[in-house]
Amino acid sequence: MNLQRVSSVIVASALALGAGSAFASADLAKAKNCMACHATDKKLVGPSFKDIAAKYANDKAAPDKLATKVRAGGVGVWGQIPMPANPQVTDAEAATLVKWIMTVK
Repeated sequence: MNLQRVSSVIVASALALGAGSAFASADLAKAKNCMACHATDKKLVGPSFKDIAAKYANDKAAPDKLATKVRAGGVGVWGQIPMPANPQVTDAEAATLVKWIMTVK
């Protein structure tokens, strides 16, 4: 196998793994009922994931703040409709969800 072919296989594998984790996070959002109030690109009850990612794009503390908000809930940042607490979401799942949300464009 030549070097160019090996490089192509490595790049394709990395892309497939990256896409898989993005899909896995979308599946996690569905499994944890996030999609009941949020959508990827439009406002439902809460803001779209795209709007959340844009709002917090330059905030280095956002991932931790948002992961806490996923679990504890909150109100006031996006209006007066509260986001309920989600204690069934583990810290690791919240971090995974927020990492994925921050990539939504």
